[in-house]
Amino acid sequence: MPVTRQRFSLGARLFISAAICCALVLILAGFGLTTFYRRAAERGFDERLSVYIKELVADLAAPPEAERQAIGDLGEPRFDLPLSGWYWQIIRLDGERPTIRTSRSLVGGQLPKLLDQNLQPNARGLRESYVSGPDERRLRVLEREIDVGEDGRFTVGVAAPADEIEGDIRDFRFALTLTFLFLGLALVASTIVQVRFGLRPLARLRAAVGTVRTGESTRIAGRYPPDLAPLAGELNQLIDANREILERARTQVGNLAHALKTPLSVMQNEAEAGQGALSQTIRHQTAVMRDQVQYYLDRARAAALSGALGGVSEIAPSLDALIRTFEKIAQGRAIEGSHTVPVGVRFRGEKQDLEEMLGNLLDNAFKWARTDVQVSLAPDAQTPEGRLVLLIDDDGPGLPDEAMADVLKRGRRLDETTPGSGLGLSIVVDLAKLHGGGLSLERSPLGGLRARLVLPAV
Repeated sequence: MPVTRQRFSLGARLFISAAICCALVLILAGFGLTTFYRRAAERGFDERLSVYIKELVADLAAPPEAERQAIGDLGEPRFDLPLSGWYWQIIRLDGERPTIRTSRSLVGGQLPKLLDQNLQPNARGLRESYVSGPDERRLRVLEREIDVGEDGRFTVGVAAPADEIEGDIRDFRFALTLTFLFLGLALVASTIVQVRFGLRPLARLRAAVGTVRTGESTRIAGRYPPDLAPLAGELNQLIDANREILERARTQVGNLAHALKTPLSVMQNEAEAGQGALSQTIRHQTAVMRDQVQYYLDRARAAALSGALGGVSEIAPSLDALIRTFEKIAQGRAIEGSHTVPVGVRFRGEKQDLEEMLGNLLDNAFKWARTDVQVSLAPDAQTPEGRLVLLIDDDGPGLPDEAMADVLKRGRRLDETTPGSGLGLSIVVDLAKLHGGGLSLERSPLGGLRARLVLPAV
C-alpha cells in the first residue's frame, strides 16, 4: 500500500497532546484548589460566627434573669447598624408562643430558622447554611439549639454577609488563574524544548537517509539513541541488500550480453564470408537480433538500476564528453554542438543511464542537423517539482506534427536511408519512464526538432 502523509507531524502530535494534557491537569487542579479554598474560607468564617454564638449561649445560661437582659452585647457595632448584614437571633421553643429576640440590625425582621429546614448539625452541634436576608442579601448562617433546663429550650443563630467569603474566593481564583496561566506558558515552552530535543535524533536519521538517497553517502552514519539505533541498523542492512541485489542483476545482465553477442558475431562473420540471398538474409537478421538483444538488455539493466539508492550523476561533464565525441564523428559536416547546462545540476540515477539517453538524443540530433545542435535547461516555470527538463534542439528538417508521436515507438523509422535500427529513441523513452520521467518531441526554435527529456533531479 502507498505511504500517505498524515495531517500533523510527529512533533505537532506530541506538542498538541502534551498541551491538552497540561491544560486538563491545570483546569482540574484549579477546580480542586478553588473548592478546597472555599471550604477553608467557610470554616474560617464559621469560626468567627461560632465565637458570637458562644457568647450568646453564655448570656442565656446566666442564672439571674437580670443578667439576661444584657443579651446581645457582643462588642461588635455592626450588630447594632440597621440592615448591616450582621445579625443574631434567639428563639425560645418551649413556650406557648415562641419568644424571639433579635439584634437591632434586623430592624424587626427575622432570620429563617435552620431547624425547620431539616438540616443536620455538624460535629460541634452547629447547623450551617446560606440564606437570603431581610434585604435579599445572601447570608451565611450558623444556628445552635440549647437547653438551659427550667429556663427552656432555645435556638441561637448568627448571620453575616456571604460577600466576605465570596470576595476572598474571588481574589484567590484571580491569583490562581494568573499563577496557572504563567505555569501553563512555562509548560508549553518546556514542551516545545522537550519535543525539539527529543525528536532531534529522528531529524538526524531523516537527514542521513536523505544523504543516502541523494548519493552523498552510501550508508547511514552517526550515533543514535537505543530506540533508534536498531532502525538505523535495519536501514543500513536494507541498503546493503538492495546494493547486493543490483550488483547481482548487473552481473547477470552482463553475462547474458556476452553469452548472446558471441554466437551472433560468429553467425554474422559466417554470413559475411558467404554470398547470395541466404547470406544477405542472415546478415540482416543477425543485425536485427543484435539490436533487439541490446535493446532488451539495456532495459533490464536500467530497470535494475532504477531501484538503486544513492545513484547521482552530474549532467554537464557527460554533455561535454558526448558533444565532443559527436562533433568528431560529424567533423566532415561542420556541425557545432553546445550546451548551457550549469555545473552542479544533477540527475538522480546512474551515469550510464544518463549517457545512454543523452547519447541517443544527441546521435539523432547530429544525424539530422545542418550546422547547429544545442542542449539547454527548460525555464523553472516549465519544470515540475523535483524534476529537470533538458531540451535538445537541432536545425535540421524536423518532423511533421503527426509523425512526432509515431517515431517514438519501438523500432519505428521514418527514413530508411540513414543507418541505425530505429531503437534509439524508444530506448530513451523506456529509460526515462523507468526513472519516473518522460520524452516528448516538438518543433525547435532552430527550425528542426526539439527533444524534451524530463528526468528526476537532486
